[in-house]
Amino acid sequence: MKIRKVLISLLTCFSFSCLVHSKIVSADELVTDGKAAILIEAETGEILYEKNPHEQLAPASMTKMMSMYLILESIHNGALQWDEVIRVSENAASYGGSQIYLKPGEKMIVRDLFKSIAIASANDSVTALAERVAGSEEAFVELMNQKAKELGMNNTVFKNPTGLTAAGHVTTPYDMSIIARHLLQDYPEITEFSGLYEDYIRQDTESPFWLVNTNRLIKYVDGVDGLKTGFTQEAGYCLTATAQRNGMRVIAVVMGASKSEIRNQEVTRLIEYAYEQYELVPKLESGLVVSSGHHLLAKTRDFDIVTGDQITILKKKTDGEGETNYTVTLNEEIILPIQPGDEVGTLTYYYNGEEYTTIPLTVSEPVEKNSFIGLYTYIVSKILFGEDA
Repeated sequence: MKIRKVLISLLTCFSFSCLVHSKIVSADELVTDGKAAILIEAETGEILYEKNPHEQLAPASMTKMMSMYLILESIHNGALQWDEVIRVSENAASYGGSQIYLKPGEKMIVRDLFKSIAIASANDSVTALAERVAGSEEAFVELMNQKAKELGMNNTVFKNPTGLTAAGHVTTPYDMSIIARHLLQDYPEITEFSGLYEDYIRQDTESPFWLVNTNRLIKYVDGVDGLKTGFTQEAGYCLTATAQRNGMRVIAVVMGASKSEIRNQEVTRLIEYAYEQYELVPKLESGLVVSSGHHLLAKTRDFDIVTGDQITILKKKTDGEGETNYTVTLNEEIILPIQPGDEVGTLTYYYNGEEYTTIPLTVSEPVEKNSFIGLYTYIVSKILFGEDA
């Protein structure tokens, strides 16, 4: 099938002068105490604010976002089960700092261990699960660094799964926003844990353990449901927070603050700024018919081409709608059969003359290959009657 391009004018309204790069405001306006920070909209990944976003700093327990990502990946791959019982090693039980005071040989299910990481930042729990996932703490750290490279966290080096101080254990606000965004998008169930303000483990024992979220914004800031705090003497006070309101999710990272109260204030300012200034506007819905396909060998030779994803525009609330259009490019060759979800082309979306995003195109219904008899009947009909059967 030959490439076809369709240019469709959708809307012309007021001019929209604030593109992605000009949305970044002065570093002095929102974060004054933290050494570095970033604010992004989670769906588009657009940066709304930044201060020293690529400065390498110690992340403290924000490290555990990567640890939790790998644990969830292992669960989704079927290599680990939520109700699996883990026997705690002496190494895991020996960790200090934030902990649930696991004892060597103690048994606990994966769900409770994970819950204690997401809520209470337990070093002993994350080490126990790291050993289970990779066989050893050292092997797990290798997985952490491999995943960091895979996700484009180019200024990150992990030395342990906990975030406890170690020479060369560094990351950046930008890289933390990457792992936070992937954690939320790839494993959205994370907020079922990180969004809990309090819970219990060991409930059926003589000494139930009360978990209280280290992220106080969960309780006091509208829409906040994660993700991870951090503190060591070297790192200072750190926080990667996420909130969702009115269909828009944001991620705010502050690193190196001098006090926990100031860290919380600055992250809160970032979150409130995002919702005061920006909004997500739906433009194209998933499953929208944007073109048609034709294949001689298909049972149904004409079929609809639809969008495989939705498109939303992130814009300042004070700006107009802007001018939008898109081009549709269909693959030169389409192999039958085709199922909904199979990519048959792409749609490139333009906003005020600038390329905004590209999404896959698919079919609305299965397109099956015609049988020999069906194809023979079609050819005969064309020869005899000059029309489709």
